[in-house]
Amino acid sequence: MNAQVRPITRHIKSFVRREGRSSVTRKRALEKLWPEFGIEADNVLLDFDKLFARQAPCFLEIGFGTGSALINAASRHPENNYLGIEVYRTGIGSLLHYVDELALSNIRVFNNDAIEVLNKQISDQSLDGVYLFFPDPWHKKRHKKRRLVQTEFVQLVVKKLKPGALFHAATDWEDYARQMMAVLSTNPDLINIAGNNAFHPGPHPGPSPNLNNAVNNWGTAYGICYSNEASQPSASQPLKYTPPGYPLLYPKLVTDD
Repeated sequence: MNAQVRPITRHIKSFVRREGRSSVTRKRALEKLWPEFGIEADNVLLDFDKLFARQAPCFLEIGFGTGSALINAASRHPENNYLGIEVYRTGIGSLLHYVDELALSNIRVFNNDAIEVLNKQISDQSLDGVYLFFPDPWHKKRHKKRRLVQTEFVQLVVKKLKPGALFHAATDWEDYARQMMAVLSTNPDLINIAGNNAFHPGPHPGPSPNLNNAVNNWGTAYGICYSNEASQPSASQPLKYTPPGYPLLYPKLVTDD
């Protein structure tokens, strides 16, 4: 990779931290399981082998919502390790509830800003894939500067990917999807595995059962999948790719109050 990437030291937040009502189940899971599965904010790069007590491919989901996609991926692929970043503690509580219920050991989570985590705690060329499913579209014109997928963010993600790793994003907002593709296409280290200017046909896992159901039943999802391996096939030879966790093992995860 030739691009020189400087740490993003100051950036516009892509989220507004509003904590909604949390169920007793979520609160209990957060209190009980955070010490084991949570990763505190720090300025020290993580050693994934020590963190998970094994050597295995490691994937990161940014903004996992209630954890639906992450739980399905970790359950279907126990041979992989999974990291999740979520700023909302209610979502973390939901995910940890299912981590406990399903006895999963291959998930760890951050309660922090993704830019902070990537800059300070993730080593370069350490991730086998990065997922960004249905981020906040910030659809009003004056708010579009808050969208996460911007040039500097993409440069930072690419720096953290191993050669041949994938960045898989999805949104149900066509305007945001086209912005994502435009930004990703300008990065010289990435190639669209579906072909030039093509959206990946999916399926694309949502961060919550409700969003999964909405997109599958009446909506349209735009998938954007890029590899940082320059030798990968291009428009004339699109790659076959199945998103993590598919077919879904647990399509209707819902946390009871």
